Amino acid sequence: MTMTTTAAQAPIVTGSPLLGSMSDLLNDPLAAYLRARRDHGDVVRFRAGPPGLRSDIYAVFSAEGAQQVLAAQAANFRKDNVFYEELRQSVGNGLLTSQDDAYLRQRRLVQPLFTRRRVNGYASQVAEEAASLAAVWRQAPDGTVELVGEMHRFALHVVGRILFGTDVKQAFGVVERTLPPLQEYSLKRGFSPLKAPRTWPTPANRRAGRLQAELRALCDGIIDSRRDREDRDDLVTLLVHAENAEDGSLDADELREQVLIFLLAGHETTATALAFGLHLLARHPEEQRRVREEVDRVLGGPGGRAPTAEDMEALPYLTMVLKEAMRLYPSAPVIGRRSVADAEVEGVRIPAGADILVSPWVTQRHPDYWPDPERFDPSRFTPEAEAGRPRYAWFPFGGGPRACIGQHLSMLESVLGLAVLLREFEFADAEAGEVPLGAGITLMAKGPARARVAARG
Repeated sequence: MTMTTTAAQAPIVTGSPLLGSMSDLLNDPLAAYLRARRDHGDVVRFRAGPPGLRSDIYAVFSAEGAQQVLAAQAANFRKDNVFYEELRQSVGNGLLTSQDDAYLRQRRLVQPLFTRRRVNGYASQVAEEAASLAAVWRQAPDGTVELVGEMHRFALHVVGRILFGTDVKQAFGVVERTLPPLQEYSLKRGFSPLKAPRTWPTPANRRAGRLQAELRALCDGIIDSRRDREDRDDLVTLLVHAENAEDGSLDADELREQVLIFLLAGHETTATALAFGLHLLARHPEEQRRVREEVDRVLGGPGGRAPTAEDMEALPYLTMVLKEAMRLYPSAPVIGRRSVADAEVEGVRIPAGADILVSPWVTQRHPDYWPDPERFDPSRFTPEAEAGRPRYAWFPFGGGPRACIGQHLSMLESVLGLAVLLREFEFADAEAGEVPLGAGITLMAKGPARARVAARG
């Protein structure tokens, strides 16, 4: 949409004279975004950085504005901001970070790997990994587990198994050791107004280079082992042999980059939904009881049968719980873009070249769409309630042409994984207060989310 002469200027969020809003955005960005919407409205402008290095960041908090940025005007709002560039340099130019013809070509080659039928075929691996985790939890010291760490390991095991098949044990240690510090390195560089080029031999750059080399060598070795065989159904094998008449096939660098992006993005959404779904149910025993009754009817109670993809439709209340958990704790609390040309969003001028963000964290707490927004209430996701809200009032998987390709896989893993764990255990909250949170590339728990688990039956 071209800017008109009647477009309003975005109100500026007041910050400190020295650093503007930078301190707020670095120290507690989630609270800063909520305050900005409350005090200034649905489209605001943060000014961050010291004088002479200050930059503007536009933030859009309404569902209608999010739809304009991610869908209606998607061609004008690109993944050109500094955070995507840092991530691109750390883990490659895969589906999450690529753009234009490169993105379209990758999407066409990869899309057949994520059809509902193929994804449903991974249900047995999800169920087996959940059963293995349940066996470990039965031996948990003093019956307490830390949900965030446990669910991240579970989700990484599942996505690693789906990606690498029988090589997952070889891969897991390397991925767990290298991927988190590479994400942290990318985030710090993204926030820094002055940063040394990656080619300079600083301690941080040299460590990041070693981690990248180790992770790339792992992926290259597994990719090479798949080139002469097509009798496996893990995603690496399917990627190696993906081909069509228009786009050809993925070369060695593209294969590695897709694998790295799947590792990064393929477990974060699921892990966050599982961890905070269990955390919320541990704090709301009546909701937990209702979900468990549904799970027991479908799977037969403790020690019952393994869930299948077909069971998802028979677990509607569990699905509602997970959607409410993703509303309150979206794994991507902020989604960034950069404008190509002057535009309007919600009647507010966005200049060419501006950094702009939309925020599931704020929109999914917006009182215009969510009465009493901090309250945990799965009934918000009945079909009738969902039909009565704007499309982008809830968008934990993004939206528009860049919506997450793995949405169904994430929901399959979340529903079936949680079903197994709730069938086998009762959960009680072991923390006195709220889990402290931060926002980086993904939502980060800055403290533990402990729960007491008691085996059933």
